Amino acid sequence: MDIRQFVTDKAKEAKQGARSIAKASSEQKNNALVLMAEAFKARSSELIDANRQDVEFAAKKGLSKAMLDRLTLTEKRIAEMAQGLCEVAQLPDPVGEMLRMSKRPNGMDVGRMRVPIGVIGIIYESRPNVTADATSLCLKAGNAVILRGGSEAINSNRMIVGIMREVAKQAGLHEGAITFLDIPDREAIMEMLKLEGIIDLIIPRGGEGLIRTVTENSRIPVLKHYKGVCHVFVDRAADFAMASDICFNSKVQRPGTCNAAESILVDEAIAAEFLPGIIKRFRDAGVELRGCAKTLKIDPAVKAVSDADFFTEYLDLILNIRIVKDMDEAMDHIAAYGSAHTDTIVTNDYDRALRFVREVDSSAVLVNASTRLNDGYQFGLGAEIGISTDKIHARGPMGLEELTCTKFIVFGHGQLRE
Repeated sequence: MDIRQFVTDKAKEAKQGARSIAKASSEQKNNALVLMAEAFKARSSELIDANRQDVEFAAKKGLSKAMLDRLTLTEKRIAEMAQGLCEVAQLPDPVGEMLRMSKRPNGMDVGRMRVPIGVIGIIYESRPNVTADATSLCLKAGNAVILRGGSEAINSNRMIVGIMREVAKQAGLHEGAITFLDIPDREAIMEMLKLEGIIDLIIPRGGEGLIRTVTENSRIPVLKHYKGVCHVFVDRAADFAMASDICFNSKVQRPGTCNAAESILVDEAIAAEFLPGIIKRFRDAGVELRGCAKTLKIDPAVKAVSDADFFTEYLDLILNIRIVKDMDEAMDHIAAYGSAHTDTIVTNDYDRALRFVREVDSSAVLVNASTRLNDGYQFGLGAEIGISTDKIHARGPMGLEELTCTKFIVFGHGQLRE
């Protein structure tokens, strides 16, 4: 097989699909998504059979239990996947929205219109539900999608895409709007990343290694976040009960996510009083604690933290603790070690909270709330395709609006340039 030609042909099919889906009405797109959801439920046994092949192969390859769990489709997960499509269908359609219309001195009206980006390439690992989730968001925003999932889920993804393409065609949409690179060769990703002018945007979803590889090799703009090194700063004006709950939820509720906290920073003024209780709470939950020298004086059983630990995204029940002399030192720490993903302050001091919000440069900055809340659904976007720590085009959770761009539109009545 000529992989370059294969990938190019697939991408050109997606480009044709992009023209079709960009013109589709909200009713057409919503109807297609609902029909796809119904098809998933009706053909769940086929999906589970295809998925079983992937799970068995992955188990033989020695994938971890956690990875096998992410890979596995069940009746419940298929029902949730279908429900997700229905929820996206119910979201407001951003395409065609007119923004900031204003009248110029010469009488013409100038504004912007929200339009699809075009062809979006999604490169991701393991979870087959991402195939349906990403496709539904791209389609609702009027984009074609070209999918390249992990080799460990190839049979599951092939079946999911096949169902969605069939339904799209039945609903009067060009099936090229949903395109899948169903070959496991890594060379396919490299060829995909060269197709500027056909693919308009690349979104990688996966570990830091995948995202860095994509970013370093792509000729196409990439929306990304490398890792989530998130912090909770417990200020001297914090409510202790609230701070304990926020620190605990930020780390323990689901430690394997990018918005889980990896370090808590505690104001020196309250550290001796606050830390013993939260340390016990973390220990009781099985969290491995690594602390600075000041923390070890309060509890010598805490493991000593290294400088490298502060850069680490553990994605596990491991947490760093550092005592800082004040909020300035906390913000300096976040600037030095953070990944511009999610950071929160716990405080009852309004002025200090506002200063933290202004000066911490992350995709989401929270006051008196868990880092785990940096999420498209929690923020009212309905759904998200990922969280971006970039500063151009989109930042933070990416919902439907972030899968569009704008173009200038002008309404005149004969105006000429003088």
